[in-house]
Formats: sequence, structure tokens, C-alpha cells
Amino acid sequence: MTKEEIFALITRHAGEVIPRLEQHAFQWTDSLRALGANSIDRSEIVMMTLEAMELDIPLSETIRAENIGELAALLHGRQAGVQA
Repeated sequence: MTKEEIFALITRHAGEVIPRLEQHAFQWTDSLRALGANSIDRSEIVMMTLEAMELDIPLSETIRAENIGELAALLHGRQAGVQA
């Protein structure tokens, strides 16, 4: 998957978990926390994305991502076998 496809997956899952974000115009610099996602919401969004990507990495590895773009880049690197 490309970074753009992963970004789209994350934002789609964000809209599923937090319905008020369904129509949000997501930016790469958007933070899920700043958009109102609590820790459980964020975990669910990441888990849904990992499942869709068939990627098995610990959630703790995704914590360092400060925004959706960084998360997409991190997951993109991990799917390619690159340590982020």
C-alpha cells in the first residue's frame, strides 16, 4: 500500500470510530487527539488499520506518531519491513 492509501484507511477508520469526523477534511498534519479521539478511540483506529493492512506490530510502536501523516509513514515503513 502507498502512504496515501494508508492515510485514507486511517481517516476512514477515524470516521467509523468517531462519526462526527466522517465528513472532516483530514490533513496529513491532523492529530487524532486534537480531533477529539480519546486513547481508546485512537487504539481502535490503529488496530482497525493494522488489521486491514494485515500488519502485526505492537500498538506501542505507533505511539511516537504525532499526527496522521506520521502514522501513515510509520505503517508504510513497517509493511515494507523497514524499522521506523
